[in-house]
Amino acid sequence: MHHEHHELIKALWDFYPPGDKNDFFPAYHYMKHMDRFMYYSLLQSGLTPKESGEKHDEDAEQMVKYHVQRIAETSLSLETAIYYGKVLKLNDAIKLVTQKQDLKLSAPERVIPFKVARDVILKANDTVAVGTCPCRENADKPCIPPTQQVCMFVGDPFASFIAENNPKYHKISQDEAVKVLEFAHQKGFVHTAYFKKEAGNRFVAICNCCGCCCLGIRMWNLLGGTVPIMTSSGYVADVSDDCNACAACGDKTCNFNAITIDENKQKAVIDLAKCMGCGVCVDVCDRKAIQLRREPSKGDPLDVDVLKNLSVSA
Repeated sequence: MHHEHHELIKALWDFYPPGDKNDFFPAYHYMKHMDRFMYYSLLQSGLTPKESGEKHDEDAEQMVKYHVQRIAETSLSLETAIYYGKVLKLNDAIKLVTQKQDLKLSAPERVIPFKVARDVILKANDTVAVGTCPCRENADKPCIPPTQQVCMFVGDPFASFIAENNPKYHKISQDEAVKVLEFAHQKGFVHTAYFKKEAGNRFVAICNCCGCCCLGIRMWNLLGGTVPIMTSSGYVADVSDDCNACAACGDKTCNFNAITIDENKQKAVIDLAKCMGCGVCVDVCDRKAIQLRREPSKGDPLDVDVLKNLSVSA
């Protein structure tokens, strides 16, 4: 076991090219101490995390704290952001955890409008690790038990490293990963693909986020989308005349506060500026009155099948 532990750390080190070796250190501490990373992220954002009362290694605390500060300092611009999320439809999320062939592509700017960290690189049947959500671990009243495992690292060396070095994570099969996504979708969570400079400038994880606990969506809503920490799926919700204003899709469903009920028209109304095209509202509508449609102003979806075809034709 000790030998395997050492080999996984070495694999993480060897992953980085000579010019990027410094990225090893924040990645190492981020994956080992993700709950503390989120604790300091909440503090940095002006929010109040739950105090665990546990003692923590002071050196690791300082490493994580200043990694969070670096992310915050770079987060104000699409040009400089080094850590951000891309909202996904359920089917697009499933494709990322069920790849059956090697995949190496750099997402076009309409898919990933950020300048740093825009690659999707996966091996056939790549490793997936699932673990607890650090946002909900730091929430006073989490919407699911903090031990519920809904956050996934996708692809090595990161998935194998965190499964070995963080006791809250373990490896799962592709089929099990799909079940995690389906469970999260049924709970009304938003599938978010996270890209990170310290992960080799690439996609590294899928978080299943809510508007009540999860920092990304909470700050997106609080700041009105003015700080580019997330980007849309490329879709928006569209309400048909079959809507009867039952409000099932409203405040308790939409994580982005994008749906209101027009009492005069007796119809749900979508705020297109707020809608991120997650699709949660589609499946809660008993009348099937809501569908997702492509919206050019929101960019393009992270659909690996489409992107693979684009890269082949190019």
